[in-house]
Amino acid sequence: MPSDPRDYKLNLSSSKQAGGFSPGSIGASSAKLAAHRPFLKALFNCCNVYQRIYLHVDGGRYDGACPRCGKRVRFVVGPGGTTSRSFVID
Repeated sequence: MPSDPRDYKLNLSSSKQAGGFSPGSIGASSAKLAAHRPFLKALFNCCNVYQRIYLHVDGGRYDGACPRCGKRVRFVVGPGGTTSRSFVID
């Protein structure tokens, strides 16, 4: 199989890149942030798709939408709520 003429190699061996970021530091920090961010699991029956719904920055609600049709949902955080983390949206 002939090689693609657009193939190239990128050297990431330097310890620091311009701007003070080391290779992989951007992805690693965002992955660490996502690992500690609370979310709910939602199955949207309208389009039969799963979506994570993350806690809003104010900590008072979870806002989300179906990734296909855009149907909006909101879960309010408060006393007397539920401890469930998974929901089915009709």
